[in-house]
Order: sequence, then C-alpha cells, then structure tokens
Amino acid sequence: MAVSANRLELLQIADAVAREKVIDRNIVIAAMEDAIQKAARSRYGSETEVRAEINPRTGEIRLQRLLQVVDAVENPATEIDVIDAKNRNPAAQVGDFIAEPLPPMDFGRIAAQSAKQVIVQKVREAERDRQYDEFKNRIGEVVNGVVKRVEYGNVIVDLGRGEAIVRRDELIPREVFRNGDRIRAYIYDVRREQRGPQIFLSRTHPQFMAKLFAQEVPEIYDNIIEVKSVARDPGSRAKIAVYSRDSSIDPVGACVGMRGSRVQAVVQELQGEKIDIIPWSNEPATFIVNALQPAEVAKVVLDEDAERIEVVVPDDQLSLAIGRRGQNVRLASQLTGWDIDILTEQEESERRQKEFAERTQLFVDALNVDEVVGQLLASEGFSSVEEVAFVEPEEIASIEGFDEQTAEEIQARAREHLEEIERQLDEERRELGVDDALKTIPGVTMPMLVSFGKGGIKTVEDLADCATDDLLGWTERKNGETVRHAGVLSSEELSRTEAEELIMAARVAAGWIEPEPEVVEGDDETEAEAAH
Repeated sequence: MAVSANRLELLQIADAVAREKVIDRNIVIAAMEDAIQKAARSRYGSETEVRAEINPRTGEIRLQRLLQVVDAVENPATEIDVIDAKNRNPAAQVGDFIAEPLPPMDFGRIAAQSAKQVIVQKVREAERDRQYDEFKNRIGEVVNGVVKRVEYGNVIVDLGRGEAIVRRDELIPREVFRNGDRIRAYIYDVRREQRGPQIFLSRTHPQFMAKLFAQEVPEIYDNIIEVKSVARDPGSRAKIAVYSRDSSIDPVGACVGMRGSRVQAVVQELQGEKIDIIPWSNEPATFIVNALQPAEVAKVVLDEDAERIEVVVPDDQLSLAIGRRGQNVRLASQLTGWDIDILTEQEESERRQKEFAERTQLFVDALNVDEVVGQLLASEGFSSVEEVAFVEPEEIASIEGFDEQTAEEIQARAREHLEEIERQLDEERRELGVDDALKTIPGVTMPMLVSFGKGGIKTVEDLADCATDDLLGWTERKNGETVRHAGVLSSEELSRTEAEELIMAARVAAGWIEPEPEVVEGDDETEAEAAH
C-alpha cells in the first residue's frame, strides 16, 4: 500500500521533534494523537468520546467514537442500545464500549491551532520529564557548561541537554563570568518546578573541591586515597582531610603532586584559594592537632560527650592558631566536627590557679577546715565534697600529714554537709509541691526534684508526659540566628539517653506502658529442660 505524502510528512515531523528534543518518538506520536482527539471533539461535540490512532509505520490516522453499551439510551452521542451493540458484536455486554469508525476530517484553522498547542505542551512536558530524570541521578557530579547569560548576578549555564543556574551566593567571591565563558561546577540539587526542572550548580560547595581533587589525583579516583572531609572559606582558604588505605602511599604527597602540580590545578580552578591538605586520623586529638596546622599545639583536653576540645598553644602561636578573623580555627572545627576552644599556656595556667583556689575554698567552707587542709585535698585531685565523702578512707589517709583518724573526721564532716544540703533540698521540694512518688523513680536525684518543681513537674504523670526536649532544652533558628531554649534539667549534667530513661521509668511507674522483662542468664536452658 502506498503511503501518501501527508502521512509521510507526519512521521518525518514526529522523528524530527523526537531527535531535536531528545525524547522518545512514541511520546511525540502520542501527543499528536491527543491533539487530533481534541480537534475531533470540537467537530463532533465535546461530549463525544473520540479516540485517534496513528500507525507508527505508515502514518495512517484512524478516528473512532466510543459508545457505552446500555439497556436504555439517554444520550445517542455516547451510548448505544445493547441490542444494536450485539448486532455489531455478539459478545457485547452492558457496560462495554463499542468502537464506531469516524470518517476522516479536515482540520479548520482554529482546530489546527488548538492541536498545535496540545502537541507543543505535551512535547515540552516530555522534554522536562526527560531532563529531570537525567539530571536527578547526577547530583554530586561536576559538569562543564557554557555561560548562556547572566541575570542579576546569577549565571545561567547551558549544559547541552539542559539549562542550569549558578546562584550568586554559589559563586566564588570576586568571580566574574561573561556570555560564552566555559564554567565548571558541582550539581548539588535538582528540583521539579512549575516552569520545568531546575538544576542548581555550585562552585562554593565543599564537595566541589573534593571532586576536583578526584579528577586530578588518580589515587582518589581509584579509591586508594579517600577524602574524609572538606571545609572551605570560598575564594580564601580551605582544608581537606585525606586518608590512604595503602600504608605505602602518602596521602598528602599524592594530593600535592610533583612540585605541587596537582594541588595547583585545583587552586587555579578555585581562583587562588589556599588549600591545606591534612592527614586524617581516627584519633580525634591527633586529627584536630593536624587540622590546626600551621600552628603548633602544646596540649589538648577532650570532652568526648560534648564533642568539644580545649587546645593549649604557646603564647606566640595564638594568632596563628586562630587565624585572620578566626578563619583557621573555624575551618578546623568544620573539618573535624568538634567545637574547639583555644587557650594560651598563660591563660591555662591562670585558669588552673583560679580553679584550685575555688576548690580549696569549697572544702574550707563545707568541711570547716583550715586553708592548708583545703589546699591539700584540692592538690590531690578532689573536685567535690561527694568525692571526699565516699572515697576509700585510705586515699585520704595516704595524703602527706594526714592519718586514719583525720581521714575519718574529714569524711564524717563531708557526709554531714551533704546530708544538710539534702535536707534543705527536700524542704524546698515539699514547698514546691513535688509528689513523694517522684523520689522513687530510678535516676531521680534531690536537685532534680527541686528543678522539677520549678519547671511545673509535680507528679509521676507530669514526668511521664514529658518529651526529652522538655528536660534538656532545644535549639531553633529565628531570623537567621540560633536560639537556645532551656529545659527543666538544663542545669543538670544529663545525657539524652539518661533523660529518655527517666521518662520511660516514669511511664512504667504511671502504668502507661509495661516494664520490659528482665533477661536472666540461664532462662533459655531452664525452658529447654522443662520442655524435655
């Protein structure tokens, strides 16, 4: 059968559009079918259920009207009597649809214009879907493109099969791009929006630097060297922590390259950003000391629970450790994930002396002893009256100038002092109206009971109804600033796990939940013996 010129032209148009928009040819043909259906409805009536089919091989257009089989016809345009339907197809049942061929039709100008809009819309949607599906899986890649235009400081980039944007705050400071410039950037987000998929690029993202090193250093690409973390002050300075899985390969040397060739290639791409390459270590103290390079560190004190570290540096190294406008310590903190406090040796010495004097005075006041005894206890490392009260008597008796009798007397005074404090707190707790039942909750101390009373927690049910944030406090962002809200037990040194255990114990005591059965070793064996 010969194919007419019009039909051939239809298929050629479908092929051309599919190639140009990089979408499936069947999607274009389906869009044409929808357009023809819409035009046919305007001709035969909007209530008529018209179906159009285009043969993808010959380009032949076939129009059909769908009629629903019913017992009694109410609308002849959409329904057909069951008897007439059985004459056409003996297997027809009520509820089925019968296809009735329609004669070919000539499109008027308005119908053709309407059909064109449908095709354009469908093709545009298909192109957007293709673009989104292609780029959503490329988040985390570095791409090259050509600057198409610059709008209000935002750079629009042509990626060949899509258009992306580098927002002004994602550009390196003082960086200027013009139409036609080549640009390399990192895909950090792809979103589906009303106007089509939006591809967001960044040149300031920390992972952009990591990917650039992967392109320049074959050992990173081959996973012999791993980039553990990156911290950047875009356009100014950066720190990158690297680790080698092969002990024979120096990770820092590999990233620097022969005469600095590898690191210089990255520096040039980042507009002269200074890069410190740091050897990563699984020991937090070692890693943080490395991260503070080029400053020398004299001593570190870690608080692992709070992920905070105190770094002591020589007096002449303070400005180097902090860096200009705090840059060095800020980047080191971002790189390691720890909060870093920097002190000079003189500041640390002064603080130690102050703490020693405070501890001495604490013992003098609480134990009713003279200053020399207070100093001896403080110098032996005792930091609280509780430690003195409940430590083994031999530890106090072993202090130079003390004997067993002195140790017993000091411990007796310490216990009396603690009992007095406990009595005062219990009185305050009762005045605040805190129920006695709260004292029976495991882990609850007398200071906590006073804090509960001040925070409005008076009964076991009140504690059971709390969330962890109610006890420990929480943070939120307001107007670009982090605001800290105190909890009922913020003054107590309580971890999140301990707070959760308190609440769960209260819920068990209140009868809200069943206590977890205790697992006793040997139960399984006993049950097995009983079964036999």
